[in-house]
This record gives sequence, C-alpha cells and structure tokens, in this order.
Amino acid sequence: MIDPPATTATQPPRHTTPDRIGGFAACLAQANIDTDQIIPARYMTTISRFGLGQHLFRNWRYHPDGSPRADFVLNQPPWDRAAILLAGENFGCGSSREHAPWALADFGIRCVIAGSFGDLFRENCRRNGITLISPLSGHEDIAAACQRGEPLEINLARRVIVTPDAREHAFAFASGHEDYATRPLDEIARTLKFEAEIAAFEHRLEGPAR
Repeated sequence: MIDPPATTATQPPRHTTPDRIGGFAACLAQANIDTDQIIPARYMTTISRFGLGQHLFRNWRYHPDGSPRADFVLNQPPWDRAAILLAGENFGCGSSREHAPWALADFGIRCVIAGSFGDLFRENCRRNGITLISPLSGHEDIAAACQRGEPLEINLARRVIVTPDAREHAFAFASGHEDYATRPLDEIARTLKFEAEIAAFEHRLEGPAR
C-alpha cells in the first residue's frame, strides 16, 4: 500500500493543452495489465463512452460488495484525480475493446506511460485521445515522483517528461501516436484534409464518357 501524501488546496488539477499534459500520475507498477482488468467485460453492454470511468479497474478498485478498496491507488488522494498512469511492460494486452480507452478517458486519464503497449489497445487509444509514451531515461525519478504524489508535466512538442525538480526525461511516442498527440484531429477531420486530392481522384475515375 502506498501512503497517501498530505493534500492541500493548492495542488494542481489535471490540465491539458495542445502541447502539454499535466497532473498527478498514478503508479501501477506491474507488467501485462490486460484490457479485461482495465474494464471488465460485464461493463461493456453500453455503446456510450460516458460513465465508464467508475468501472475503470473495477475488480481492483472495489470489493465484491461494491465498496472501494482503500489500498488501491486510484481510490487515494491525490491519485483519485490522476491525469497520467504509470504502468509496466505490455500495458493493454489482451482482447480489443474500445471501452478500455473510454474508461480511462472518462476517469480523467490523458496519458499512459509504460515500456510497451498491446497493439490493439495502442490503436484504440490513438483514436480516442489517450496518448501513449515510453520513457527513454529517468525511470526511477519518474516513478519516485509519482509515488510521492507530485505532478508531472509531459511536453509533447519537446518529448520530455518534467518532474517537479525541473529534471527532464526523454520519451518516445508509441507507434502512430506522435501526429495524433500533437495535432488532435479525429479520423474524419484527417480525411477531410485530403478533400481536394479525393475530389481530383474521383474526377479522374469518372473520366470522359466513352
């Protein structure tokens, strides 16, 4: 169990700008956390992405009677307001379920830091605004800051994780995430950027009548 740090009214909330993600980072330092742990299948009966945050890590956050487990990190301040999740290797492995990034986003998670990610989960996060990154240095410093309840800042443009002591640690985007993280457009908006090229291609297909 992590001992919660003292909280104050001046602690920063989650904050996200086009080139930065900031806030408290909850540490789940274990490998191979699969999508069934992120959001159990019994909560996938809805097609709405809203309200799923209450079921994020449901089997770990709550007792069978529905009462919260006091020793689970997301039930403790300040991590109950986490914007960032720090995890081990192969985070999001297992079956493809878009409800997993929906649950993360609805809770308030905007970025997951891990050594590697499940392929299907990585793509689902990319399409739903969850940025995935892997640290290239400073693993211990980042984890220590998380466990002390200190906020992190992730500078997407400069590709560094900044701890409160002003140290900067380089990171790499998960495959396919750099463009989406720095230019947050959905699939339709990205397609419309090529509207002129699409129209020209259609015009060539039509061609002259024969």
